Amino acid sequence: MATPPSPPGAERTGGSAVRIGTLVPLTRPGWVGAGQHLLAGLELAVREVNDAGGIAGRPLEMVVRDTAADPQRAAAAVEELAALGVAALAGEYHSVVARAAAARADALGLPYLCSSAVLDALTGQPTNWVARIAPAQSHGWRVYADFLLAAGHRRVAVAAQPSVYWASGARILRDRLRPRGGTVVELDMGVLAPTAVCDQLVDSRATALLLLVGHPEPAVPIVRSVRRDRRLGEVMIGAPAGQPEFAEWASLLGGDGAAIPFLRYLPERLGPLGARVEAALRERLAEAPSFVAFEGYDTITVLAEVLRSQGVDRARTAAAWPRVAVEGTRGQIRFSRGPGIGVWQWARPPIQVADRDPVAPDRFRILHVG
Repeated sequence: MATPPSPPGAERTGGSAVRIGTLVPLTRPGWVGAGQHLLAGLELAVREVNDAGGIAGRPLEMVVRDTAADPQRAAAAVEELAALGVAALAGEYHSVVARAAAARADALGLPYLCSSAVLDALTGQPTNWVARIAPAQSHGWRVYADFLLAAGHRRVAVAAQPSVYWASGARILRDRLRPRGGTVVELDMGVLAPTAVCDQLVDSRATALLLLVGHPEPAVPIVRSVRRDRRLGEVMIGAPAGQPEFAEWASLLGGDGAAIPFLRYLPERLGPLGARVEAALRERLAEAPSFVAFEGYDTITVLAEVLRSQGVDRARTAAAWPRVAVEGTRGQIRFSRGPGIGVWQWARPPIQVADRDPVAPDRFRILHVG
């Protein structure tokens, strides 16, 4: 799917459009809710860029492709978008999909600003073509491990599906908890049914169960099974990947979906820009915007600034990542290199552990700040 040829605000700009290829999961098995929020943030920022005159008088236009959480589909989309002459690539939520997209963008010499995927190894080798707005998984999930320790959880079970992303998360948790006396017990959801998790959890003697699985299946059935098992009344359920952030979680689980801590990438308080964008996103989505929507908005804000200052030459765009200093919705965005991370990374995005309030599941509580 592609955006209309005349983007919002184009009537106030002139010349041919500057096109940005955009990857989002908009159909199953992709996480559609996350994709919709990501796209809303991207589209809002494009509208505002065009209302302000575009890129040196030229309208900014997105060419959107649905990845449906399929790495091969994403790689093919990158090939297509590069051939269409887009100036840069943006978006994607799923880490394994973004990794495939990043590999093709690197090979083709197409600058890619990844919005939401967190996998550390986004590329197999260091590259100057790729930068990322979202925090690296090793950073965010260490914050989550510190939250577990502070809450007194030393024996933690993880219900994990086979995936590079989930395996990476389990390893980060284990490496952070073990030196501090913690233990991680893995429950293989490749062979276990959601209803079988309860017996395994009792046998493990874990005080916390973390959901390293897809949404809504099997995350929702696991939560329901554990909540209804009287033996597990004291076990905390957690979801570091952020599943409870989205309204669909609350609509499917109701009160069972509350008090499940998750990672979200928002500050404790939004500044003036963030508050204005939050209001606009809320109107656009007809619900509270997630941190993913802010990541989308910030992605376009950064790309627009780079394209204004460097022009639409792809090599110049990629060379500009280390010089970026852009005020985003959640703080100033600068990119740097981190150990073990081969892309240009926003080093200090805000990180918090939050949950839905059991008294009012539509309200979030901040439990820990990283």
